[in-house]
Amino acid sequence: MSRIVFLALAADLILAPAAVHAQAGGGGRAASPSDAVLKQVRLDQKLNAQVPFDVTFRDETGKTVRFGDYFGRKPILLNLIQYRCRMLCSEEMKVFSGSLKELGFTIGDQFEVVTLSIDHREQPDLAAAYKAGYVKDYGRPGAEKGWHFLTGDEASIRRVADAIGYHFVYDPRTDQFAHPDGIQILTPQGRIARYFFRLSYPARDIRYGIIEAANGKIGTPIDAIALLCYHYNPVTGKYGLTILGLVRVFGVATVLGIVVGIGIMVGWERMARRRGGEQEPPDHESGA
Repeated sequence: MSRIVFLALAADLILAPAAVHAQAGGGGRAASPSDAVLKQVRLDQKLNAQVPFDVTFRDETGKTVRFGDYFGRKPILLNLIQYRCRMLCSEEMKVFSGSLKELGFTIGDQFEVVTLSIDHREQPDLAAAYKAGYVKDYGRPGAEKGWHFLTGDEASIRRVADAIGYHFVYDPRTDQFAHPDGIQILTPQGRIARYFFRLSYPARDIRYGIIEAANGKIGTPIDAIALLCYHYNPVTGKYGLTILGLVRVFGVATVLGIVVGIGIMVGWERMARRRGGEQEPPDHESGA
């Protein structure tokens, strides 16, 4: 298991607009999270771990939903945020939604998205407002059926967060949560396939992650060839070219070239024989 620690991204708390001032009457100095708080913030990669299906949340309409009901059909992109956070969470959603718009796949068709609040005090009405804005900005028909915004109790939130290695902590001095950023791709069976973090979620990499999470059941032949070259690096959270991948592609290309070459040569040889047979005069025996 790879461990990625993101203390720097917890600066969300330091700059949070909701940061409370030092004691009442004290001059305007904003309280900042302690080192003890920041040291608890990290993202531990748990590739292939199973997320819990039995936990329940409320969707943006207020309906109680079972987390496992979102699985079984398509890969899921999961991200945990605080809806009323206007710093790191807003930046994460801005980058994420931008990548989703660049992605050739469409929410609800090849994959679905689940956005879960880490703040148990947030309610479905806030989730609904958040969803309306991002679905409108996304601008593709039917996306509202495939992008789910959830809220829930603290125990349920913690179970999902712990399953994906997402460590966050509440700071009462700022009334905000210190947390990492991150997008997780889950298989239809609920296992963690990929992590993207550091506010870098390239559309190309998300596409490859979705294809792999779906076991190659979606995508094009070009995608399949590209995935021979590109390999997911859990340390960087990105896909990159690998020497072995290039060797595989060149190997496949070489074999195909040989097969095609042999086929062409055999075809030419057959055509030459046919032409030779047509031009050869009949063999008549001469009688004396």
